[in-house]
Amino acid sequence: MKYIFGIFSVLLSLGLSAQKSADLIITNAKIYTVNQKFDVAESMAVTNGKILAVGKIKDILKKYKSQNIQNLDGKAVFPGFIDAHCHFTGYATDKWKCELWGTKSWDEIISRLTAYSKNAPMLWLYGRSWDQNDWPVKEFPTKEKLDQLFPDRPVYLKRIDGHAAVANQKALDIAGITVNTKLTGGEIEQKNGKLTGILIDNAMLLVEKHIPEISSEMAINYFADLQKECFSYGLTSLHDCGISTHTFSLLEEMQKQNKLQMKIFALLEDNPTSYDEWIKKGRFTNGNITFGGYKVYSDGALGSRGACLLHDYSDKKDWKGFLLSDQKHFENLAKKLKNSDLQMCTHAIGDSANRTILKIYGDVLGIKNDRRWRIEHAQIVEKTDFDLFGKYSVIPSVQPTHATSDMYWAEERLGKERLKYSYAYEDLLKQNGWLPLGTDFPVEEINPIKTFYAAVARKDAKNFPANGFQKENALTREQALRGMTIWAAKAAFQEKEIGSLEVGKSADFVVLNQDLMTVEEGKILDTKVNTTYSNGKKVH
Repeated sequence: MKYIFGIFSVLLSLGLSAQKSADLIITNAKIYTVNQKFDVAESMAVTNGKILAVGKIKDILKKYKSQNIQNLDGKAVFPGFIDAHCHFTGYATDKWKCELWGTKSWDEIISRLTAYSKNAPMLWLYGRSWDQNDWPVKEFPTKEKLDQLFPDRPVYLKRIDGHAAVANQKALDIAGITVNTKLTGGEIEQKNGKLTGILIDNAMLLVEKHIPEISSEMAINYFADLQKECFSYGLTSLHDCGISTHTFSLLEEMQKQNKLQMKIFALLEDNPTSYDEWIKKGRFTNGNITFGGYKVYSDGALGSRGACLLHDYSDKKDWKGFLLSDQKHFENLAKKLKNSDLQMCTHAIGDSANRTILKIYGDVLGIKNDRRWRIEHAQIVEKTDFDLFGKYSVIPSVQPTHATSDMYWAEERLGKERLKYSYAYEDLLKQNGWLPLGTDFPVEEINPIKTFYAAVARKDAKNFPANGFQKENALTREQALRGMTIWAAKAAFQEKEIGSLEVGKSADFVVLNQDLMTVEEGKILDTKVNTTYSNGKKVH
């Protein structure tokens, strides 16, 4: 008997000694791997920021040991969420500005700005995120009150979509803007031969180039603060769209200071001075930062009537919006990028802009390819143009909360017929079989749970409308989750590194307070992030 017990002890010790060490073991969880089969696992082992194994509890605990075993009591685990289109660095450095989000009238803006002016960190009074569509009178403001209150301080207030602003006379004078100023791809609004202060698209740049930049140190601190906020919402990676080469260098400096913990896929702004140097560099990854291509603007936004349409706006006769640059500009950049490994990712809202860019892409790329050139937003598409996305393998990168934000007034701009082919996410998904999702923050809120809800329920945070907005274009829960994880990763050629919980990938994952895949639709927005892990480390 002693002999048998001794043999058992030896075998047991040999089995334990054969176990491999892991930095972290997650067990007793419901792990949505978001792999090709959409498998659900119970346990996961992590070492050196990478996933060692995913599977059943008994199998993981048999093969691995760790001093850090987290029993999650059946909670749901998802891959870290990825925002496929946002403005991380831009929003971060907006933090010194006067916050105008959610204002319900021009008078409320004036009140906020007046209070802000008393302790503003700069001479310039810069505000962001007003939306006249939320006001009783849904019309652009004019500058008279700003001129009265701030005759000697320049004031510049940017609309929520970043495609329109109102400036006071002092700011217009500094920029040299008069009633005779001419430009391409923008509008300087006038009434009765006088400037109203409203600047649309490229007209805004005339003022913005005169606004002082904050210090590099302050910018990096703002980046770090916003990173914490992103982690609190379960975001572990994002696509920062349209940043300057200077901003890219700030991200690299942040990384050198060991302050950058999330993964950033950077698309440079459309600046011809950077083309030769950066196209020659090509795609590269430096730690958590990847440079992958260019973000280009073909037109403006629907809310400011800068989206380029094939036919007149329903609420503005003889007005179709405009392209922000001559068509040749987009053609030339596409040709420059053709022989590189970089992506061209073009903002296109209106059906005319979408058609123009789709055809330019098609002329350069030809039919089926794996270049993953993207159209950002793809908001209004003429019904006969949808198949061009599939024909040329162009990836629509969309933001579901745009649909539920714009639904209150979009029909006024477009009419019923065009609206049917707008925010058509299911129709766009069919073209290539996958669809990356984002938020476009700070145009919309950062929270990816709202992205999920808008995609699935086609409702906003007020649970409106009761039956969902154009519900025929809702995504399934699995499609929405893939759009926020593996498809977002794929949109940046990163699907082999992140986006799903599979062996060898980065251990980026979130633990939620409830299961997004099974909770009642009406309770989806009650979902909270309990814990966020980036590269295997708890960051929230």
